[in-house]
Amino acid sequence: MHIPDGFLSTQVWAALDVLAAPAVGLAVRKTRREFDEGRIPLLGVMGAFVFAAQMINFPVGIGTSGHLVGGALLAYVLGWPAASVVMTAILAIQALVFQDGGILALGANITNMAIVGVLAGYLPFHLWGGGGATARKIAIFAGGFTSVLVSALLALVQLGLSGVPMPAPVAGISVGLFVVSALLEGAITLAVVQALETINPGFVRTARGSHSRGAAIVLATAVFLAAVGVIFASTHPDGLEQLAINAGISQRATNLFATPFADYEAGFLQSAWLRKAAAGLAGLALVCAACIGFGRFAARKRSA
Repeated sequence: MHIPDGFLSTQVWAALDVLAAPAVGLAVRKTRREFDEGRIPLLGVMGAFVFAAQMINFPVGIGTSGHLVGGALLAYVLGWPAASVVMTAILAIQALVFQDGGILALGANITNMAIVGVLAGYLPFHLWGGGGATARKIAIFAGGFTSVLVSALLALVQLGLSGVPMPAPVAGISVGLFVVSALLEGAITLAVVQALETINPGFVRTARGSHSRGAAIVLATAVFLAAVGVIFASTHPDGLEQLAINAGISQRATNLFATPFADYEAGFLQSAWLRKAAAGLAGLALVCAACIGFGRFAARKRSA
C-alpha cells in the first residue's frame, strides 16, 4: 500500500504533497481542540499497535500478501482527527527510518491512508454506529473494508496519472487482491474493536473510565507483534508490490538516502530474528514517543 519514490510523476507527488499539508494541519488543529487529555497515552499505544500490525503480512492469494492498515481502527478508538495525526506519524517514520514508502511520495501515502483512508473508515461508523449492536458491527466491518479499498484505488489512480502502464488484466488482478485485503481489514478491525470493548469497556471513542487495562494489553500485543510476530510474517509482495511486478515498474523504486533500519531490519546485527525484532521495537518506540509527545504538546498549547 505504501508508494515508494520513483513510481509517481513529479507533478503527481508534488500536488499530493501540497494537498496533504493543509489536511494534516486541519487534523492537528482539531485534535488539539477536541482530544481529551486523559486519553493522550492512547495516541502512543494505538500508534504503536498499528505500526507493529503493519509489519505482519499475511497471505491473501496467488503469491501476494496483505497487512492491517489500521486507519478505521484508529478512527474508532481515537476519533478521525487524532487518527489522521497518528497515521501521519506512522507513515513519516516508516518512510524516514525504514524506507517503507517514499519521502517525495509521502504526501500521496498520507492522502491515501491518513486522510482519505481514515475518513472513509470513519464514515460508516458515523452514519450507522449509533444503532443497535448488529448495525454497529456492520458499520465497523464496513469502515475497515472501505478504508483499505478506497486507499488502494486512490493509489491505482495516482499511478495511472503518472503514466504507469496498467493493462486491464493487471488492473483487474490488483483490484481483486485489494478487495480480499479490504475484507480481511474489515474482519480484523471488527475483531479488535470487540476485543477492546470486552477487555476494557469505554476504551473505544470515549473518555469514560480508566483505559489502563486496555492500553496495557494493546501495548503488550504491539511488542509481541514487533518482536515475535515478524518471524511468522509472509514474505510475499503486498498488493501494490505485486502490481509493480505485473506492470514491470519494480525497478523504478528508489531511496533518497540509506538508513540502518531499511526494510525493517537492523542490518548491523547478525541474527535474522534480532535484525527484525530490533527494527520493529525501535520503530514501535519511535511511533509511541512521537504520538504521546504530540499529545502533550497539544495539551500545553491548549492550556496556554
